Amino acid sequence: MKRALKITFKSIGVLLLLVVILGVGGYWYISSNFLSFEDNYPEKTKFTTLSEDGYKYKDRNGNKKLDIYEDGRRSIEERVENALALMTLEEKIHLLKGSGMKSGAGLSEPGEGIPGAVGTIVPTPRLGLPTIYLSDGPAGLRIEPKRDGEEKTYYCTAFPIATLLSSTWNEKLVNEVGNAMGNEALEYGIDVILGPGVNIQRHPFCGRNFEYYSEDPYLTGKIGVAMVNGIEENGIGTSVKHFVANNQETQRVYNDVIVSDRALHEIYLKGFEMIVKEAQPWTIMSSYNLVNGTYVSENKTLLTDVLRNDWGYKGVVMSDWFGGNDAVAQVKAGNDLLEPGTNKQWKQLKEASKEGELSEATINISVKRILRLVFMSQKMKGYVYTNNPDLKKHAQITRESASEGMVLLKNKNTLPLQSNLNIALLGITSYDFIAGGTGSGDVNEAYTISLEEGLTNSGFLINSSAFDIYNRHKENNKDAFKKPEGINAMFTPYTPPQINYSKEELDKIANTSDLAIITIGRNAGEGTDRIEKGDFILTKDEREMIVNATDVFHKHHKKVIVVLNISGVIETDSWKNIPDAILLAWQGGQEGGNSVADILSGKVNPSGKLPMTFPLNIKDYQANDNFPLDGEEFTLMDILHRRDAHTGSDRIKNKDFTNYEEGIYVGYRDFDIRKKQVSYPFGFGLSYTNFKMDSVQTAIVDNTIEVKMVVKNIGNVKGKEVIQVYTSKPNSNIERPLQELKGFSKTSTLQPGASEDIIIKIPVDDLKYWDEKKGNWSLEKGIYIVRVGTSSRAIKVTNSIEIK
Repeated sequence: MKRALKITFKSIGVLLLLVVILGVGGYWYISSNFLSFEDNYPEKTKFTTLSEDGYKYKDRNGNKKLDIYEDGRRSIEERVENALALMTLEEKIHLLKGSGMKSGAGLSEPGEGIPGAVGTIVPTPRLGLPTIYLSDGPAGLRIEPKRDGEEKTYYCTAFPIATLLSSTWNEKLVNEVGNAMGNEALEYGIDVILGPGVNIQRHPFCGRNFEYYSEDPYLTGKIGVAMVNGIEENGIGTSVKHFVANNQETQRVYNDVIVSDRALHEIYLKGFEMIVKEAQPWTIMSSYNLVNGTYVSENKTLLTDVLRNDWGYKGVVMSDWFGGNDAVAQVKAGNDLLEPGTNKQWKQLKEASKEGELSEATINISVKRILRLVFMSQKMKGYVYTNNPDLKKHAQITRESASEGMVLLKNKNTLPLQSNLNIALLGITSYDFIAGGTGSGDVNEAYTISLEEGLTNSGFLINSSAFDIYNRHKENNKDAFKKPEGINAMFTPYTPPQINYSKEELDKIANTSDLAIITIGRNAGEGTDRIEKGDFILTKDEREMIVNATDVFHKHHKKVIVVLNISGVIETDSWKNIPDAILLAWQGGQEGGNSVADILSGKVNPSGKLPMTFPLNIKDYQANDNFPLDGEEFTLMDILHRRDAHTGSDRIKNKDFTNYEEGIYVGYRDFDIRKKQVSYPFGFGLSYTNFKMDSVQTAIVDNTIEVKMVVKNIGNVKGKEVIQVYTSKPNSNIERPLQELKGFSKTSTLQPGASEDIIIKIPVDDLKYWDEKKGNWSLEKGIYIVRVGTSSRAIKVTNSIEIK
């Protein structure tokens, strides 16, 4: 017995020792490969200021003379060439990858760098070149809000999600949001914002659709241009992502997109092309996925031939985090910067250079692009950031932009509301509003205004009976209401249970209130795609809440409003006839509750329009047969541990590869060509007033189609309208969509009876299609129809033009 116990204890001791060894070994492996491998390159931050012929400069390399790269009077090109000439080959290779994930993982030492900045361009200490900090993301900065040893906080503004911003159809407003976002980056010492995301919303289940603008490439491109220009006006860079066809999260690092050349150019590349040509972003982020058998970050055709040679892109291409499979192939293809950088990649690059596989000439091409960004940065211009952005001002911009992007889907003589009403808030999301999605699109904001708070701020009374039921429910489910934070939010869904209201409870609430508002909440994020049951389709509890509450309140002759605090498309057709009004609030950032209250109270007249289609059924999408529908879960090891992409017969459809069999028929193009009925069409959105278009004229002037009209507010409330212009080609010799968005314009705020002249210009070249036989854009001559309306299925005027 004693011997058996000794053997048992000895075995346990050995196992414990193995666990310790594995733990220490695992930490050492992760630390030495992903976190801390830059010890020999400490950033140089102190410089002697010298003067030459009256010009003061920082002696960055300590040689006590003015080098060209130190001379701010010289052009950036001259300074880059000089710095490149002074760099050693080792320093050049060092610049091709980031410094790892130490900062992004929140493991920086106190006072070191910018905690939470997810990536860097490494410093070159011998020449005094600085660290360039990269930060998520598309809805605002994501840096650590609290730092060890400091009482000061570093909260950032949670701006509205991208889908909401595109719902504004207002380029000027999006530019203002971008400008505020860029200013926040400037004052917190961030050099490049990792956004915007401009992938196409091919299918509503993509987990990151909230980071993207639209199912339409033209709307995506225009909103993207406005955002990039707004951010970069501050001298802050952007990273337009994810180039290209990153339209699902399931197995995103291995998924091979099989897509036609025409669909690739007309649908998936088009938004990127518009942004490159109209905004020249500082960086573009290559996507994880493969396209037609080759990793995008290793694809010379896409990164060099198309992006640079065809479009004239001048900036840096960086990988997505841990993206690609071969560091050397990535650099040779035109992926200049490997992020976040690993020790393994560094060793691969040095070995390839030594063996002659990676030439210095190829290295120089990428290094010059990276140096150009460094010299464009505010750090090289001597800007001293304050760590004190105007968060109050930015919150106001957030509130205004969020309200303009909310879409009124239904209004049966219900909105706007009279003041001082007693409102019964039903559903947990009414009290626990969702500001934005999870993952790299998340923000560490100081607060989020719930709908309850927003309505209270607007002078409404919150029904105490409904409020008490929520509080009891929350108290009884404490653990379920604990929100995961940071990277944990990517792997741990926040899904507290819905409240099941009894008929007696609803009757009591209806007796003591003037109307009910039910909020339906949905969140999504990086790493996982959505599913149909309980996500796209309402849960049984949610549907019963809408049905039962409406039944009870209508018996009391009182109204019911549904607010959709969601990140993407959900099914609405089966229940939209039940409530009296439906407001699609999206996720409005930290001021979301105030923005919804502004709409409901009539302080703001809704003017948002859908940037995508709401279908009757998920099966109505052609893409539905070629999209992962099981919501496969995502783990941290999916990022850190890479395998080779599967090839051959063992590949699994919609995971290892996805066929884009629908071709160019994405979104409304798909529903139109197959004459599918929809719940709400692309471009749809109601207002509290009415508008009329008069004197619509179409002409071709200097190779540009000019559409002129007068828009008049014929209602009783001030408001804005969005005019949308679609084109079609009858009797075409090629297969074409029935119509395509080619222009739009949003009016200013029009008072009742006021009018505004609108001119929408469409370059004739925008009518071209991608000719797969010729491998370029071709213009089909003949008659085109110009269709002017307020949604894709509310065309008010059609004119014809002839292209000769």
